[in-house]
Amino acid sequence: MFKFQLPQKSDLILVGLLLILSTVILYLPTGFSENNYENSERVKALVLATDNSLVVETGILKTGSQTVQIKILNGKFKGKELTAFNQLIGRMEFDKYFFPGDKTLTVLNFNQDKSEIISANVIDHYRINLEAFLLGLFVLFLVSFAGWTGVKAMLSFLFAGITIWKLLLPGLLKGYAPIPLSLGIVALLTSVIIFLVAGTNRKGLVAFFGAMSGIAVTCIMAILFGKLFNIHGAIKPFSETLLYSGYSYLNLTEIFLAGIFISSSGAVMDIAMDIAASQAEVYQQNNSITAKQLRKSGFSVGKAVVGTMTTTLLLAYSGGFSALLMVFIAQGTPMINILNLNYVSGEILHTLVGSFGLVLVAPFTAIIGAWVFTRKKQETISLK
Repeated sequence: MFKFQLPQKSDLILVGLLLILSTVILYLPTGFSENNYENSERVKALVLATDNSLVVETGILKTGSQTVQIKILNGKFKGKELTAFNQLIGRMEFDKYFFPGDKTLTVLNFNQDKSEIISANVIDHYRINLEAFLLGLFVLFLVSFAGWTGVKAMLSFLFAGITIWKLLLPGLLKGYAPIPLSLGIVALLTSVIIFLVAGTNRKGLVAFFGAMSGIAVTCIMAILFGKLFNIHGAIKPFSETLLYSGYSYLNLTEIFLAGIFISSSGAVMDIAMDIAASQAEVYQQNNSITAKQLRKSGFSVGKAVVGTMTTTLLLAYSGGFSALLMVFIAQGTPMINILNLNYVSGEILHTLVGSFGLVLVAPFTAIIGAWVFTRKKQETISLK
């Protein structure tokens, strides 16, 4: 259905280097990888029966302990049937309720020599297989449609995930300055993703510098307006939990501000790549075009892309807080109270500052592209 384009030698070299780098980062010790649960194992289990006699129902909330009869489906004790417990604390966002036939992620606790199971606790519904299937389906559709470009895009996707998990998050936990660290990680990801997809050419160079200019603006504005808004980073879910878990030295506010330009960097890269690719195509079709004309073409494309991308950010951020906003509307809370609330103000800051980066990356990339693509021609004219 789709023609698979054979990779160029430069692409193969980049992919090979990225695979090596990804492997190195994946096995890099973080200082947080020690196994603190040597006498336990996480397994997949099938729920055979449940006993809810110890569960207390208060309206829609459930507390107490649900007894679950399970059969272990993998690991050393595969096939063994035993009784596990599911603790309910009366909070729907954390509680899980099981029925016969459900698959669960279960923690088995062993004795000292690991020869006998002491206890078992069901943690959550087992979703790993479904997540793997969804990822595989995504890869299949991506590669089927985009061919070799899809392979490179998938590789950059995995590299971004590994880098965030193994470099960014451990670095933040160790107390490294959140904003410089995050900016460095974003610069690394931007360069890898853009040059891998666009290639090591002028198009990739324009997209990279355009994207980094937009990210830099977002970073500066996040720092400036973050202080003016007087918002503490503890407004993000589970942030305060970190302080009580032995990480009281963390600067949650800077972590929150760094998250602003991290979360908008993907959209910034999209716009920069769109404009760089369009300018490259225009210049390839008409290499006699002037820098002014090429810059104007970039502005035209940028206006169209930015018009929809800013709304995309608004929808993405507001969707996460829809339940909170519904509570305020249901209670008849005045709009001025809603807009001044920490959580809402934080999302407004997130959306507007991220949108500034999206708007400004378009002209920056267009200007850079016009200069880079026509530079040799301008040098030739000046020599004459």
